[in-house]
Amino acid sequence: MRVLLIGPIEKTGGVSTHTRYMAEKLRDMGVQVEIYNTSPYRDYPKLLEYLIKGYRKSLGVLIFLTRAKRRIDIVHVQASGGIFGFMPALFTIITKKLFKLNFKVLMTFHYSKTEQFVKKWPKFFRYAFKNIDILFLVSEKQFETILKNLNGLHYAKNKIIVIKNGFDSKKFFPIEKTIARKMLGIPKDVKVILTVGNLVKEKGHKYLIHAMKKVVNEKQNLLCFIIGRGPLKEELEKIIKNLGLENNIKLLGFVPDDKINLWMNAADIFVLPSLSEGNPTVMFEALACGKPFVGTRVGGVPEIITSEDYGLLCELANPDDLAEKILIALEKEWDREKIRKYAEQFTWDNIAKKVVEVYEEVLKV
Repeated sequence: MRVLLIGPIEKTGGVSTHTRYMAEKLRDMGVQVEIYNTSPYRDYPKLLEYLIKGYRKSLGVLIFLTRAKRRIDIVHVQASGGIFGFMPALFTIITKKLFKLNFKVLMTFHYSKTEQFVKKWPKFFRYAFKNIDILFLVSEKQFETILKNLNGLHYAKNKIIVIKNGFDSKKFFPIEKTIARKMLGIPKDVKVILTVGNLVKEKGHKYLIHAMKKVVNEKQNLLCFIIGRGPLKEELEKIIKNLGLENNIKLLGFVPDDKINLWMNAADIFVLPSLSEGNPTVMFEALACGKPFVGTRVGGVPEIITSEDYGLLCELANPDDLAEKILIALEKEWDREKIRKYAEQFTWDNIAKKVVEVYEEVLKV
């Protein structure tokens, strides 16, 4: 089976992580995987990669598919980032129809603002849905949103399959907290909060920072680390300074994937104050390390945090509610082994097996 994965541009972020791990696990299962992407995944030299420089040149998809000498069985598009992230799927479909190519087209729709997208671009979405073989979604919430906003798709809902995101068990696993802190130079006697995400509006970092003002008033001996880079760095630094939280909140910038496991294990709790999400991979990575999750009720998050044994959910863009949940989480005695075991079902190995089963069924038709 030869599969072409068409992935996102970004080297960092949940969708890139999904594409990267999916390619690796599919290859481990004997699938011949090629990636068409604008950013090289330098850590995965065994994968064939097709790179385009510059902006989102989706026309390159058409050129590549028509010139490909090897036979492609399946083209699996990872669609994200609004209409531009959706364009590779449209170009793949158009190419197949124009040149009468004989591959199956599957799409994973990662866009966190699903309702906004399908309302703004209904014709594009309907056209894609009509002409693909399978639509993967990362949450039941997406499924409900699409059926609610696009009348007439119920007849073909058997083409829609929900497969949630996951984590790599080889990279995310429990380490003794004292050891992790020693390696990172973090004191043993402080409470540590961690969040991971690009510094963009959708991640809601400013609400976490404002929540921390209240949390610090209740608990002095506390550190909050924010991993990620992005355009809002200076704005967030100003908020931190204005609130007098320079000693409590640290912006770490970019941290390599192989170091994030250490930070996860050094933390007491993991917080995700996002304004929108699909099904965030960092949530699964935190749970895999046995860390309780505190975050907003967005996207597929409530489908995973189904019990207060795994974490606490708060209202969207509400620093007071977030602060309250953080304080509760810091005081609660968590069964971290229970959290870790719960996460085991979401390994990329298990997810890749489900995807391969779908590939095999599609190729029978």
